[in-house]
Amino acid sequence: MPSLETMFMVALAGLALSASPGPSMLYVLSRSVGQDRSAGLASAAGLAVGGVMHAIAAAIGLSALLSYSPTIYRLLTLAGAIYLIYLGVQMYRSRHEGMGETCTVRQQPLWSIFRQGVLVEVLNPKTALFFVAFLPQFVHHDGGAAHTVMLQVFILGMLIPLTAVPSDLIVAYTGGTLARRISSNPQARSLLNCLGAAFLVFLGLRIFLG
Repeated sequence: MPSLETMFMVALAGLALSASPGPSMLYVLSRSVGQDRSAGLASAAGLAVGGVMHAIAAAIGLSALLSYSPTIYRLLTLAGAIYLIYLGVQMYRSRHEGMGETCTVRQQPLWSIFRQGVLVEVLNPKTALFFVAFLPQFVHHDGGAAHTVMLQVFILGMLIPLTAVPSDLIVAYTGGTLARRISSNPQARSLLNCLGAAFLVFLGLRIFLG
């Protein structure tokens, strides 16, 4: 069991990481602005679940495999990039749908947005590598059994997605407020939807080419 001091240090690092703009935060923003606050919250929940899956993977050693296999890392990177580009294209294609009486873009089911959030986070190898590079320095081996080390990694790993929740919620609420204010203007709503789509495609291309 990690000490309270160790958990506090990891939590602070997680807060610092989540407070800086990155793919996850901007993904939540694009969803909340492109649709509404509930969509942003659904995407944030999906990202959190994806982070929990990374914590579990790190605990059982799967994430460590990425640090020793450049091929697996590259394949996962390409898969994540292609998925982001796909989401951007889908968002762009729906920019004019549903702009009749409601003046909003097509409302995507929240469950679908949630699943997309999970995939976006799971297909982010940089998150897995963060677990591998960051957590070991806080794990105390001391000749302990494998299950003891696994428990430490899991507990500390869970702190990372948990500390990201507050910032993601703030982004979702902020983006949702902006979306409501422009809901009566179909041109502005379509423009923001296009900007969100362009960002997702740009992010995917940047990861793909990087």
